[in-house]
Amino acid sequence: MSTKEPNEYNSRLREITAVLRRHNITRGVTPKKLRAILEDLGPTFIKLGQIMSMHSDILPKRYCDELMLLRSEVTPMPFEEVVSVIEESYGRSWKRVFSSIEEKPQGSASIAQVHRAVLRTGEEVVVKVQRRGIYEKMSRDIALLHKAVKLMPPVSIKGMADLDLVLDEMWSVTRDEMNFLTEASNMEEFARRNRDVNFVGTPVLYQEFTTVHVLVMEYIDGCGIDDKEALLAGGYDLNEIGSKLVDNYIKQVMDDGFFHADPHSGNVKIREGKIIWIDMGMMGRLTEHDREMIGKAVQGVALKDVGLIQQAVLAIGEFKERPDQRKLYEDIESLLLKYGDVEMGSINVAEVMNDLMDVMKNNKIKMPHGLTMLARGLTHMEGVLADIAPEINMVQIATAHMSGEFFQRLDLKKELKSSGRSAIKSLRKALDIPSLITDIMSTYLKGQSKVNLELQASDELAKLLRRLVRNIVMGLWVMALLISSSIICTTDMTPKILGIPAIGAFGYMMAFVIVMYVFVKHILSRK
Repeated sequence: MSTKEPNEYNSRLREITAVLRRHNITRGVTPKKLRAILEDLGPTFIKLGQIMSMHSDILPKRYCDELMLLRSEVTPMPFEEVVSVIEESYGRSWKRVFSSIEEKPQGSASIAQVHRAVLRTGEEVVVKVQRRGIYEKMSRDIALLHKAVKLMPPVSIKGMADLDLVLDEMWSVTRDEMNFLTEASNMEEFARRNRDVNFVGTPVLYQEFTTVHVLVMEYIDGCGIDDKEALLAGGYDLNEIGSKLVDNYIKQVMDDGFFHADPHSGNVKIREGKIIWIDMGMMGRLTEHDREMIGKAVQGVALKDVGLIQQAVLAIGEFKERPDQRKLYEDIESLLLKYGDVEMGSINVAEVMNDLMDVMKNNKIKMPHGLTMLARGLTHMEGVLADIAPEINMVQIATAHMSGEFFQRLDLKKELKSSGRSAIKSLRKALDIPSLITDIMSTYLKGQSKVNLELQASDELAKLLRRLVRNIVMGLWVMALLISSSIICTTDMTPKILGIPAIGAFGYMMAFVIVMYVFVKHILSRK
């Protein structure tokens, strides 16, 4: 290692220490203070904070909400540095690929910045260029943060989350974002999965000009999905756009298991009647099992079925120790009581998701990373809908998409109440009975059946049982000592004390001590 590297390391450590001292970190870390610290520490920490905002299953929701406010624009790289990165990636002059590149960036974020350009063949494109040395800087900062975590006071967020685990996950996500070949692969997969959706489009990817540090794609000359004036002037129906946007997002989540994890208004444009999704550096994935359990949880909310939601949570969650199922059941029941008799069409799906994640967090159940990304995505989607089409509800479209005509018929929404809801719930469980009986009989006939019994004892009962067992053991010891000592006393064993074999006398004495110990413990316990 050169002397320059430890010098830079120590310099950065002093800089971080100075920022933490300036914000009085020893007095605890509030959400606003955490956001201010990350902004003062620079672009790499801003990116880490944005990724951290997705972890509402680990961090308290108020911290995640605050971190979502982190500014995305940072000081841009000089144009000379942009050109240098492009030429190093291509191994040739940029003028052999582009006829022109605009010096002023379209946007500048913590990992990369974007410039408009024109290929030598005439196509208008955007060039995404990674910041020089960003990987090394972030790697160094992550290592420093791991050290800082060990020094954080217990009154900080350290006691609320495993920050080492959070840092590891953030670094994993950030590494994927820093490899533009991964983003290029995401774009190709997204385009392939949505090629049959007439109202959805993706930018054309120029794979031959894309490297780990440079990505070239079609320039989208559309209007932002939150630019209501431009959309209305172009003759668009905002409600139709909102409905199609949500329907496609639900398709991404429930049908494909591959969805845009950062669908804020800046990443969605409207061009020639199509919804164009851009910036696919951060994509979420859900397994078929995850999607099935999400559907079960949605049905559980619709049917007010605590057991169904509990099954989904236990099946989808990750936990180091067996959760207290009684407490989990009660927490889910409290969650459903919060919504009472609210119509399905009036439920805020992002709020339900966050509430469910709070329940899992309180029961020390960790959600898969894909679901934490989904929670963030749903929050962004609700924000976009509230802006352009507030009367559109995501739950209505989601249930229609997942359940077909059953949920599409508006008159059946009322039937889900009272007797109708109970009948559907009972029917679901009744349909499972034959298969359950078959499984039980099959395992019984094979001699493989087992009964698992879990007893939940109160603290007082547990203490009583421990005391009872202890007294029984002590009694057995006394009985054994008395019998063995009495047998020894019938012999002529030496040495003797007062005419009694010494070992026998010692046994009597030990039995007396044990009896006195039990007696004293009994008196003290009564007091």
